[in-house]
Amino acid sequence: MELVFATNNQHKIEELQAMLDKNIKLLSLKDIGCNDEIPEEQDTLEGNASQKSFYVYNKFGYNCFADDTGLEIEALNGEPGVYSARYAGEEKVRRQIWTKCFINLPK
Repeated sequence: MELVFATNNQHKIEELQAMLDKNIKLLSLKDIGCNDEIPEEQDTLEGNASQKSFYVYNKFGYNCFADDTGLEIEALNGEPGVYSARYAGEEKVRRQIWTKCFINLPK
């Protein structure tokens, strides 16, 4: 059985593959020829993961699962959360994201 993990992070693929039954072959987005910028338009991490899974299933026909991660800082009321990658702008530069987090921390 083949199952897609909606990621191109080979380390994640290898880590999970080692935990799965040998009858399950885990595929990456690259393995199925998906070079798309998959939309992440939901208000929660769970919603984005679900959206990515359905995107792959609907476009490529593979059973799929996905994850989504975000930095949640308690002192910032959970920000940046689902918006972590875009918190400091569209460039997705980690230094800018961290700088904005530190600036926004309560004094």
